[in-house]
Amino acid sequence: MAPFTVLHVCMGNICRSPMAERLLALAVTEQAGPVGADLVLSHSAGTGGWHEGEEMNPPAARQVRSRGGSPDDFSARKLRAEHIEAADLILTATADQYDYVVALRPDAADRTFVLGEFGRLLSAVDPSTLPAADRTPDAVYERGVALVAAVAAARNGEPAQAKDDLDDPWGRGDQVFARVGDEIQSTVAPLTAVLLPPLP
Repeated sequence: MAPFTVLHVCMGNICRSPMAERLLALAVTEQAGPVGADLVLSHSAGTGGWHEGEEMNPPAARQVRSRGGSPDDFSARKLRAEHIEAADLILTATADQYDYVVALRPDAADRTFVLGEFGRLLSAVDPSTLPAADRTPDAVYERGVALVAAVAAARNGEPAQAKDDLDDPWGRGDQVFARVGDEIQSTVAPLTAVLLPPLP
């Protein structure tokens, strides 16, 4: 139940998924104000555990900070089945990680998407068909679950496209991290705009 919970997944949980975690949290706060943290829980994990306990990779942290978010108090962790079970929406960096999630929890297939895939399919959903938008935990949860179901229906069983994957920026410099940050925001911003009503 509430809050609506989004789990971001990449390989090591120090670059792409932490950026997505914190950039979604930023978008929610910008859209809903301080109550945003009570409405949407954004967290992340990696398919591998070799960075467990580490901070966000410095260029990833710089991207989050430069966009107005906070990389503070982040600690990498390995993805576990209970993380998947508790999530209402799972966004993976790549199709390989989608496969990993669904292999761990086959029942999560309809709420798991490659991040770029979700962003691409989101435009096919008519927000007026969803439960009413309101800044209460229960309303956001109900609208979020309905939104995920609508995007899954728009997918219609088709696999993600190669262009939906996020490049792995690890060790590749700030320009690549900036591009990946832009691609993440191009999905989490529209997601937030559909999920939450704007501040008055």
